[in-house]
Amino acid sequence: MHFASDNTAPVAPEIMAALAAANQGYATSYGDDQIMDRVRDQIRALFEAPNAAVYLVATGTAANALSLACHINPWQAVFCHRLSHAEVDECGAPEFFTNGAKLVVLDGENAKINPDNLRAALASIDATDPHVIQRGILTITQLTERGTAYSLNEIHALTTIARDDNMPSHLDGARFANALVHLGCTPAEMTWKSGIDVVSFGGTKNGLMGVEAVIMFNPDQAWEFELRRKRAGHLLSKHRFLSAQMGAYLTDNLWLDLAKRANDAAARLETALLSLPDTTLEFPRQGNMIFARFPRTAHRFAKAAGAEYDLYFGQSMQGPDHELLGARMVTSWSTSQRDIDGFVAILRG
Repeated sequence: MHFASDNTAPVAPEIMAALAAANQGYATSYGDDQIMDRVRDQIRALFEAPNAAVYLVATGTAANALSLACHINPWQAVFCHRLSHAEVDECGAPEFFTNGAKLVVLDGENAKINPDNLRAALASIDATDPHVIQRGILTITQLTERGTAYSLNEIHALTTIARDDNMPSHLDGARFANALVHLGCTPAEMTWKSGIDVVSFGGTKNGLMGVEAVIMFNPDQAWEFELRRKRAGHLLSKHRFLSAQMGAYLTDNLWLDLAKRANDAAARLETALLSLPDTTLEFPRQGNMIFARFPRTAHRFAKAAGAEYDLYFGQSMQGPDHELLGARMVTSWSTSQRDIDGFVAILRG
């Protein structure tokens, strides 16, 4: 009963097979391998962007921080939601890689930036005043840290505001595939057709061993990215093992199949949880993440039985049995019906 994170799930067997195949013989290093040539073509075709610059790194933090650094100066701001991954989960990496750019946090329901708040934050900046931080870049987390998805209209509304102030827009897509499956759109529709300039296209949370793609729809910053990636220690010499993962991920729509399995498992878990008394959802489920509240006594039974998931908002297992505590549960491509049935049976009991 593992619901702590999709990061805890095993690597998909198709990916392991691709890694084993890539391990045969010799290959050019540092991204000049033949598999990477195919991956660039695959991604450009998938995103309907024949001129896009495509790079691979091993972590989502590297993908996000390097992407932001290539589009901003140290005296500029990164506009993000207060609960964005860049703000709460990256240990200052965006500030570090940008040499000190300031994260300006914005509010909005369900962990999504409210356009009026973005507009107000931009309007408050005097571009002629050297004493204040300047406009820099917008970053959107998709899925959000509360498991919700920006609609295409919501993305377009935010990127339009950014573009009106000559700002580029970045999409942090650690759970890109889960959001895409939920929205039922194309990768192009969720990115450049909605005004996104650069995207971190995640795979590690969706069955890969460890690889994320950075896709720049305007390749003007491509050379800078290559230099920053090397300088930051994120250019792998045995790059073919990144390439092999991404190549297999994109073959025969495996990436969509894995995400659909995770989302479907979350939907089944959601239905089962809502059949229990005194159980409510904190946020809409729009991917593979569920935030639910149920009584402390049920949490105690679940934890005692070995269920893996996280409490949130700093809550404690100490206190009245009937008090409702919040749980963050994340399903993956490998979540089984047995896991779901066993977990809910414990809660019901």
